[in-house]
Amino acid sequence: MTHDDQDHNIHEGPSHDWSRRDFVALSVAAGLAATVPALAAELPVIETNVEVKTPDGTSDAVFIHPATGSYAGVLVWTDALGLRPAMHDIGKRIAAEGYSVLVPNPFYRTAKAPVFDASFSFQNQADMAKLQQMTGPLKEPCAAEKDAIAYIAFLDAQPQVNKAKKIGTQGYCMGGPLVVQTAAALPKRVGAGASFHGGGLVTDKPDSPHLLAPKIKARMYFGIASNDDARQPDAKDKLKQAFAAANVPAEIEVYPGALHGWCVPDMPLQDGKPIYSKPDAERAWSKLVALYKTALA
Repeated sequence: MTHDDQDHNIHEGPSHDWSRRDFVALSVAAGLAATVPALAAELPVIETNVEVKTPDGTSDAVFIHPATGSYAGVLVWTDALGLRPAMHDIGKRIAAEGYSVLVPNPFYRTAKAPVFDASFSFQNQADMAKLQQMTGPLKEPCAAEKDAIAYIAFLDAQPQVNKAKKIGTQGYCMGGPLVVQTAAALPKRVGAGASFHGGGLVTDKPDSPHLLAPKIKARMYFGIASNDDARQPDAKDKLKQAFAAANVPAEIEVYPGALHGWCVPDMPLQDGKPIYSKPDAERAWSKLVALYKTALA
C-alpha cells in the first residue's frame, strides 16, 4: 500500500456492502459532524458513578446520558491506562452527541478506578509491571465477552437507553480488540463498533480478534496509527480480508503520522514529544459520530 492509499479511506467488504445510499448517508453524517460539532455538543449531560454486576464480580463504572430523553446506548472500552478523567471526558463528549454511555473500569477484578495517574510512564518498569498485573485477568478466556454482556445488559436496563436502537461500542488501544469481541458476543444487539489505535487486533493465534468477523453483524471502523502500521503492515490487509470474507461492512484507515494513542489527550510523552494529536483526534471523532449516526439510527 502506498502512502497515497493510506491518505484515503479504505472501504472494506464486497462493494454491495457499502451501497451508494449507505455511502451518501455516511458522508452526509461525517459532513455534519465535522461542520456543526458545537450544535451537537450543546446537549447537557448527567454523569453518575454506578456499579455493574458481572459473573466475575462488581465493576465500577460511570453512566453518562443527556439530561432528558432516551437514546441509543454506547459502551466505551478504555485504553490500557483505564478509567480516569480523560476517559470520563470521552464518555461525556459522546453522550452530548445524543447517546447514553457506559464507561466501565476494565480492571475491576484487581482494583477500583483510577488505577493509573499522570505520572505513568511506558519506560518505567514498575509501571509496566503493574499494567501487566491489571490487564492479565481481562485476557482470560471469555472474560471480555462476559463483561460485554453484563455491561450491555446494564445499559438495556436503564430508562435513558432506547432499546429499539442498536448499541454502539468504541475502544482505544487495548479497547480495540474488546470492541471486536463485544460485537461478536452480541451480534443482534451491537450495531456499530469503532477501534482507535487498537492493539492486538491481528495475531497469529487461533483467538485473534480479526477471526471473529463471521460472528459480527455491526458496521465497523478501524483507525490505525502510523507506527502500528509500520510495525505490522499486513494487519490492515488481514482485517480487510477477514471482514470482506464475512460480508461485514468495515472501514479501515491508517492515520499518516499519528502515533499509537493519538486520540487520548492525557497520553504521556514519547521521546519527549506528545502522542496526542488534536487534528487527527478530531478527524477520528468525526468518523465515530458519522458511524453512530448511520448505524444506530
